[in-house]
This record gives sequence, C-alpha cells and structure tokens, in this order.
Amino acid sequence: MRKLLMTPGPFQVPQEVLNEMAEPLIHHRTAEYREIFKEVLQGLKVVFRTQNEVIILTASGTGAMEAAVVNSLAPSEKALVVMGGKFGERWGEICKAYGIAFEPIEVEWGKAVDPKEVERRLTPDVKAVFTTLCETSTGVAHDIEAIGSFVSRSGALLVVDGISAVGAVPCETDAWGIDLLVVGSQKALMIPPGLAFVAVSKRAWERIEKVGRRGFYFDLVKSRKAQEKVDSAFTPAISLVIALRKSLRMIQAEGIEQVWRRHATLARATRAGLQAMGLTLYSAAPSDSITAFVSPAGIDADEIRKRLQAGFGIYIAGGQESLKGKIARIGHMGYVSAADILMTLSALECVLLQMGVRFEPGKGVRAAEEVIAHASADRR
Repeated sequence: MRKLLMTPGPFQVPQEVLNEMAEPLIHHRTAEYREIFKEVLQGLKVVFRTQNEVIILTASGTGAMEAAVVNSLAPSEKALVVMGGKFGERWGEICKAYGIAFEPIEVEWGKAVDPKEVERRLTPDVKAVFTTLCETSTGVAHDIEAIGSFVSRSGALLVVDGISAVGAVPCETDAWGIDLLVVGSQKALMIPPGLAFVAVSKRAWERIEKVGRRGFYFDLVKSRKAQEKVDSAFTPAISLVIALRKSLRMIQAEGIEQVWRRHATLARATRAGLQAMGLTLYSAAPSDSITAFVSPAGIDADEIRKRLQAGFGIYIAGGQESLKGKIARIGHMGYVSAADILMTLSALECVLLQMGVRFEPGKGVRAAEEVIAHASADRR
C-alpha cells in the first residue's frame, strides 16, 4: 500500500530529491561539495527572507532551538517564553536545562498569544523573547510581525521557532525583526530529518559574542567561522545538504510567494472540508501549514488516525499531552498537492462514516473542491 504522509512532519519528500540522495557519496572537504554548500546557504536566505547569515547544523530542529538558547543567554539573564503548546513549552525546558531564568507567558492551548501581553511583560531586564511561528502541537499561528514590532525596540532578542511553518507560510525574517530563526529540514523544506538551521541577525551576533558560554557542538560562532570558509565545523550530513540544494531549487523555481499562496489555498480547502463534515477546528488562529480538528464526541482521535493508516495508508498525527485522543492534526506543507488534500479528506469521510458519524457523504470533499477550483480560476 502506498503511504501518504500528512503528518506535521516528517513530511513527504519529492522523488527528485530522493534521487539526489541516492547518488554516490562525495567528500565534504572538496571543491565540489563547497560549491553545493555555497548554493544552499544562498538558497536558504531566499526562502527565509533574510540577508543575514544562516547557520546549518546536523541536528533535529530541537538542536537548533538549543543552539539558539545556549548562544544568546547567560544563566544570570532573563527570558520571556510564550507557551501555549508542546513546542512553546520546549523553549522553557531548554532554558531550564541551562539554568536560565525565564518567565512563562501562559497561553491557552488552541489560542494565539496576544502581542500586547508580550509587550506588557517585556521589562528592561528581559534579554530574549522565545516564541513560535506555528505551534506544531495545536496548529496555532502566532502574530510574529506584531510581536517583532516592539521586541526589536526593547533591546531584547526575538527568537522564533519556525520549524513547522517556514517555507509554507509568510515569514519575513528581517522585516519582522526576528533575531534568531530556527528551522528544521523535514517539513516545508521537503527533505528528510537531520538538518537544522538558525538565521542570525547582526544584533544577535553582538549578543552571542558577549555571552561567551556557547556549549561545544552548538557553538554558533564556531560554525560561523567555518562557514565563512564555505566549510562546516563538524562533519555535515552530506547527502541531506545535496538533497536540500535540489529542494531549494524547486522552491525558488516556483517562487516563495507563490509557494505561500499554494499553501494558503490547501489550508483553506482542508479547513472547509473538515467543517463541512461537521468537525470543529481546534485552533482559533489556524496556521496554513497544519490543521487540527476536534474528534467527534465519543470517538477517540487516535482510532481515527489508526484507521486512516490501516485502511488507506494515510498518516496524520494525534494530539499531545492533554490533547491525546481528543484532536488530530493534518499537515499540508512542502511537497503536497490538491490531490493529496482531496484524497485525505475522502478517506477521512469513509473512516468517520464507518465509526458512526452522521453527515452527507462527499460533503467534505465537495467543499474542499470548491476552494481549490475557485483558487485555480483566480489564477487564470
């Protein structure tokens, strides 16, 4: 049975990208690899909408989160952490692991943080604000543009987890005043897990130089010095970097703004389809990269997920922590098409009908089709 990954990550990888990884391995201390690496570094700047340096790490996205924390703050300094989900809380967990004092901004799961609350809590002793562009566990999009408008004036660093959003939704790194943007490889960038990225502003580099204590493997200054020579501080994930060159070429060929528009259409279609089936969206401020929905009363969301997988080869994600069994999450980022959305919604209709949920068969798919058809007509 063909597998269709519609989780919030890892996501599907285009065959052209997989083919790149199947080529014979090359050595990373060669002119051939340096040319690839140079192109990748420039391509990341285009997708991240930044003129600043992007550091490439061989790690998961959490590795880049840790690098952002340990490089930007000393243990005696204070941070604000926007919670509101599993990955907002992860910022706090990393700060705690390094003995960094932080003040949590509690946000109800499923809701976006009020930027004015961040502004209210931004006292002169706060050195960094940690938040997310899309909270992966809930599908919530935070208003980073609004938050950045006052954080940059305060002197604090704005540190953003863009792992499940960058490359799928608008993220104007420089224009919004993001000082450290963290991204992972396995979502909208369309390659397997294993690479992580940190875009670093000039203000952030100034802070990093002052902090001094930067760990060892995740020392961004060490990585920066190596990248200035078009090199890596440690052995890179060579095949993944080569794959990334291909995926970045695909993104740039389509155009990043068109990529954002495509994701917006697919997100609207997904939400319309779910609501037409009578399902409730979980997020009050949904991202265009992930849609979370509430399971119908009396039905375990994990059972829906298991039936989709067993009967149709379609993988979606369940809820985390207190949301386990209560919500399910559909990822629609990166290498995803309108056909994938329609297939997922059709299969979900079948599963829900099998489980006794009553609605007009085909209604969800038709609602999604209307969104997709109108978007296609608008482009003509």
